[in-house]
Amino acid sequence: MTAITPKASAALPDFCEGIQYFGEALPDFATYGATPAIDSDKVAIASPTDTAAVYQTLLAADALRYLTLQVTGSKASGHPGGFASQAEAYAALVMLGYKNIITEVGHHAPGFYSAMFLDRSLEDMGIFTVQQLRDRFREKHGLLGHLSGYIPGILAPAGPLGQGQHFAMSAALLHRDKLFPFTLGDGGLGEPYIMSSMAHFNTAYPSVTNFLPVLVWNGYSQEHHSMVSLKTNKQMQAYWQGNGFEEVILVDAKEFDDQNQPGDYVDSTAFSFEQRLAFTQAVLVAVDKAARSALSGKLTVFIIKQLKGAGVHARGAKSHNLYPKDTLDAPHIVSALQGRALSQEAWQTVRTNAERAGGGPAAKTVVTEFELPLPDLGELPLEEYAVGGEPKVSTTAMGRLVGIVGQKDKNFLVTNADGNEASGIGNINQALKIIHPTTDDLYNQAPNGQVYEPLSEDACAGLAVGLSLMGARSLWCSYESFAINGLPIWQTVTQAMAELRRQTPSTITLFTAGALEQGRNGWTHQRPEIEAYFASMMRNGNVFPVFPPDANSIQACYDWALKTRNKGIVITASKSPLPIRTTLKQTQQGLEDGAILLHEIAGDKQVVFAVIGDMTLTPVFEAAAFLENEGIGVKIVSIINPRRLYRPNDVAWETCSEADGGFIDDAKFAELFGGDALIGVTGGAAAMLEPIMLRSNSKRDTFAWKRGETTASAGELMAFNGLTAEALTKRAIELVH
Repeated sequence: MTAITPKASAALPDFCEGIQYFGEALPDFATYGATPAIDSDKVAIASPTDTAAVYQTLLAADALRYLTLQVTGSKASGHPGGFASQAEAYAALVMLGYKNIITEVGHHAPGFYSAMFLDRSLEDMGIFTVQQLRDRFREKHGLLGHLSGYIPGILAPAGPLGQGQHFAMSAALLHRDKLFPFTLGDGGLGEPYIMSSMAHFNTAYPSVTNFLPVLVWNGYSQEHHSMVSLKTNKQMQAYWQGNGFEEVILVDAKEFDDQNQPGDYVDSTAFSFEQRLAFTQAVLVAVDKAARSALSGKLTVFIIKQLKGAGVHARGAKSHNLYPKDTLDAPHIVSALQGRALSQEAWQTVRTNAERAGGGPAAKTVVTEFELPLPDLGELPLEEYAVGGEPKVSTTAMGRLVGIVGQKDKNFLVTNADGNEASGIGNINQALKIIHPTTDDLYNQAPNGQVYEPLSEDACAGLAVGLSLMGARSLWCSYESFAINGLPIWQTVTQAMAELRRQTPSTITLFTAGALEQGRNGWTHQRPEIEAYFASMMRNGNVFPVFPPDANSIQACYDWALKTRNKGIVITASKSPLPIRTTLKQTQQGLEDGAILLHEIAGDKQVVFAVIGDMTLTPVFEAAAFLENEGIGVKIVSIINPRRLYRPNDVAWETCSEADGGFIDDAKFAELFGGDALIGVTGGAAAMLEPIMLRSNSKRDTFAWKRGETTASAGELMAFNGLTAEALTKRAIELVH
């Protein structure tokens, strides 16, 4: 290999500035490599068996490996090994014109960035040369260590394993004519629910098969052998077939090895050049077959079996990431880069093919670079109940509106782990029907429904938030106590929404059956600590937990949520009939101010109850009556939108792409919460009361959830946690005296 500087050759393409090593032309380059295999007026190669197309797919794979290693080496940090083992598969997808590529492997990020650089997508963020690619890697406002929606051409975030299939399935559902491949590592294959989520999706949507898992079977995980490393090819194929995949296409590098490499996993870059071409052609032909199969209605997986770290600085798990010793000056890094170095002319061919593939840079062509058109919902018909009138079920009132949204927006989807009726929202099932191959009117089932009901919170949350990220409306419903199992992907998406360069509908949830309602079902159903998670996430800037106190309020909350963008909105409400305490107008004001005044009686001393939730208002109103009999003034304030109660500098709102800087000022805060004593009351985690406790100058205290217990009633469970009128009265008197 010959090392040169960019200035050493007048013919050096500008984008190559920063490439440290260039190689001699590979055999027959003039015949098969000099003219791009993708014609200027085409979006893909003409044939996967065309020799020039195969040759240039190999060049693209080596270019991806070279850039991945040089970029990570520039910071002696990052993850080159996993992506390197499937470089031929990624290159094949691009050469075949497929660019809507997703991954569930956050550690593939430097490979994806390299691909976005090659097709010029990164020019949208000011990255034109390899030197700039190196400089911006792992830097703020640059190319973060894991994939982000901030990066042009990248369809979805990746970091936590077990999530990529949700994004691919969501995109496939919305864009039936496009292919959505997603890379999946064998180290992460055992993450919960990957296979079951695809199986349920396929049962619900048997004709939507245009998502393509690309299993990177390289034998290793992050720091050790993968748990499926001992499977035979037949066993791996049977595993996928047993999970419903009709077409399982596997290419094993071992079958092309002419260097007698030991073990079941081998490195194709060590083959003779002829065998490298043979292996690359096999991958190209197989990927083409898999893509056509997926697009034609068959649930399909493509598996590439090749040693982890193929063609980079190390092999196996040792190739997974770089350490401080792995600098660009280190001999083993230098040697690996020189081994993958392309000629200047080859770089230009690779760049031209990448740019032409799929009709242009991913940043200009993939589905997430465009906002999905949304049907106009018009004004929703909110039904206002009389204050003080007959108690109503909040969730049922919202369910009526959800049904109307679904009827107006056919892309709209509701997800629930088989529990809408139990949550007081059976009317959603009646209006929109549960998606099921068995039509049954008794259970509101139909194949073309809009209610998705797997028995997995991960699958519920995953498809709902995936649809939101891809630009559609959705609603994830759950019990508060179970939602924790779907929260990881919800958090991933809300963070991604904060960084997106486009608007997308907020991801909305409805969590019912708070802990106070679940005493009879035992401690397993009482897990309000999820509220503490949301309380901490409020400081992110785009997460809004809202707590409607009644059936009027919940309608106004949902109506507001539907009109927002790029937020994570959590609506928590009871499924029991509860008093109507507010008007629609009050909640609309409360969503802006954070809270509303429900009750006020003057006195020489005044106690303010700041209350989160609906059931918790019952003992507070009882306590107020006791205090008023003692001549103590009382204010009861219902906290509807606690994020509004922070101070602006408490929250990273200005860093969000769709910044929401709505916070009440000190004067309004004092008007609502000023008094001689303040008591925060919640049936959930005390952390949700933080914004009030931060700003109040009164003597203050909190009454909150402690832990679950099996009880016969909500009142008994509140008493177990100290949430009684007697306890509230006693503490109020202590504070004012």
